[in-house]
Amino acid sequence: MPDEQPTPEIRLDQLTGLRTILSPARADRPFDFGGTPDKVNEDARERCPFCEGREDRTPPETWADRPGGGEPDTPGWRVRAVPNLYPALAQEWEDDTATAPQGGAETGEGFAALGDPLRASSRGREPDLFVASVATGFHEVIVNSPVHHTSLGQLDDAELSAAVSGWRERMRVYGERAPYVQLIVNEGREAGASLEHSHAQLYALGFVPAAVARERERFASYNQHTMGGDLLAEIASEEVRRRERLVAIDDDALLICPWASRSPFELRIIPRQPAESFERDGEVGLGMIRTALRALEARFDVVPQFNAWTITAPRGAETFHWHLDIAPRIGIRAGFEMSTGVELNVFPPERAASELREALG
Repeated sequence: MPDEQPTPEIRLDQLTGLRTILSPARADRPFDFGGTPDKVNEDARERCPFCEGREDRTPPETWADRPGGGEPDTPGWRVRAVPNLYPALAQEWEDDTATAPQGGAETGEGFAALGDPLRASSRGREPDLFVASVATGFHEVIVNSPVHHTSLGQLDDAELSAAVSGWRERMRVYGERAPYVQLIVNEGREAGASLEHSHAQLYALGFVPAAVARERERFASYNQHTMGGDLLAEIASEEVRRRERLVAIDDDALLICPWASRSPFELRIIPRQPAESFERDGEVGLGMIRTALRALEARFDVVPQFNAWTITAPRGAETFHWHLDIAPRIGIRAGFEMSTGVELNVFPPERAASELREALG
């Protein structure tokens, strides 16, 4: 008689309300964890526009961390920000010319909401089913190091600290005006990176994405119904108590595999003291970013290709709690996920956390 297969589960993400199907029996299929890093391409290294000394190969910088001072677009920097050469956004505010913030932030509103044609119809107006507006905002690249590192995992402690400080600085500047600022890291071709030199991307958006707005609403609702409770703080407290999905903990933050992990070995960094904004929380979480990369390297012998992103408070949010998520590109997102919006994860977070804890020793 064959061994009894584990029962698939539907789990609800506490922060978004979205469903994930956990199907651990499917992990017994022939399955090759992909997402191994690309070998360094020597031709790409020689041509890399992000390396120190090639500042003339990028658009003029908008900001740089230069401990010794110096002119813009010259060597001597630790972290450097430039406009994306192929921007996803218009590189301007709705009511301005294309001027990216430099040292300080601008103020004002100037963002028009994209109307919902069905709502317009419900108010008695003829719906426009093909409504569009200009994608105002800014798209910026933050080069994590002057050295041609191809992964965050290759940065030493000082380099990683400088890089994350640079992310936070640029998020603070744009966050004074943009309704939402999204910081992402794509490492490896499977994760969407077009250049191998380690870098982050910042999107200063003229709207709050629906997924983030949904999270904001759930934070506010939980706070109201529990008379002041913080949703993510209470999830974190329970994760520490249960320890099933806890990977590591330090004085500032904890590292977990989320309850409704959408993909194998997904990780979440949560500050132990509730804080609304990643960009305004000092250096909290920095040590846990290093721990997360070390855990992945210990488990897979090398840091896999991955996507990472911050979820931080939208401008004006009264109740929120930031987190930073890391998703190694070691699974396959196929037709079911794309057609339903429901993720199917074959590697339960409890098993992933156990293996990562063991790898950390």
